[in-house]
Amino acid sequence: MKRTPLYEVHEALGAKIVPFAGFEMPLKYETIIDEHNAVRGNCGMFDVSHMGQFIIKGKEALQLIQTISSNDASILNSGDAQYSAILNAKGGIVDDMIVYRLFQDQCSEGEQAFMLVVNASNIEKDLNWINENNSFDTRVINISDQTGLLAIQGPKATDLLQTLTKVNLSEIEFYHFAKGSFAGIDNVLISATGYTGAGGFELYVQNEHLVELWNKIIEKGQDFDLKPVGLGARDTLRLEMGYALYGNDINDDTSPIVAGLNWISKPDKSPSFIGLEHFQSLKANKDRDILIGFKMEGKRIPRHGYVILDMDGAEIGKVTSGAMSPSLDIPIGMGYVPRSFRKSGTEIQIQVGKKLMPAKIVKMPFIKQ
Repeated sequence: MKRTPLYEVHEALGAKIVPFAGFEMPLKYETIIDEHNAVRGNCGMFDVSHMGQFIIKGKEALQLIQTISSNDASILNSGDAQYSAILNAKGGIVDDMIVYRLFQDQCSEGEQAFMLVVNASNIEKDLNWINENNSFDTRVINISDQTGLLAIQGPKATDLLQTLTKVNLSEIEFYHFAKGSFAGIDNVLISATGYTGAGGFELYVQNEHLVELWNKIIEKGQDFDLKPVGLGARDTLRLEMGYALYGNDINDDTSPIVAGLNWISKPDKSPSFIGLEHFQSLKANKDRDILIGFKMEGKRIPRHGYVILDMDGAEIGKVTSGAMSPSLDIPIGMGYVPRSFRKSGTEIQIQVGKKLMPAKIVKMPFIKQ
């Protein structure tokens, strides 16, 4: 089991440590609800250094990205980021990822450079798949073990972080990034992407600077009600926004079409992505399943794998994610059902043990930020 450089810091803060994606990670420091509300109302900081990072660099780096990625990276300028998915030959999602178009000063003449940020549980799988499909004049460099990553999220995050850098954070638009000195540390990549819907930034830094960076943000954060936040609240925050979690809501057998990710799928780009034929075939199938969100009528929490039924008691799908929403104070969930059930307000049932609990399909995200 791996540990991030902040493991001892988490222990000293009294975090509950759990295994996650091959790492020992903090689930919570206080309560999940308190940490969730801190991010929604003030700001919270996550150690997400377990995530994977690959540098794709070479004269044909873009062609490799286009081949493995569902989205169109050709529209990216230096300083742009893009949500995308790596697809397999049958059109399933190998992983979802963020693609960064790096600055030209990080490239030799005639080269292009990108950074891919992938899920921790898929680092080896992703790397093998990308290398298998790299027939281009480009290199794939795994920097995951050298890279630390902090996510500072919430409405006060910008004000807090601005006290530690001369980079104008207000000029970094959503899904853009900059590089600069941060808290006295050079070459920090400052990214405005996020996985909470609460705003904020991600900071990529060399591992040897991670503890120093964490401590300086914690110190400054005392004036902004900053809390360290674990994976428990990260899950409830992303679920309230309807963001898919790899391994729960999407996997190697899930197409972007059924997962509501058609917007990151650009079949007309050149070169097009692996799995194009399967993607187009499924897109033409009007009877396909679709990922929906639902709210429970009672207080029972839907769990991954619970059966979804129609009002006649016929099984129509399975729950993929579920939790009590701290913001709404009701249980919410996601799952796959036939497209004919996709309309908001449609009544369904969730099987909880021997009981059938009423629920209603709703439009995601569950909350507006």
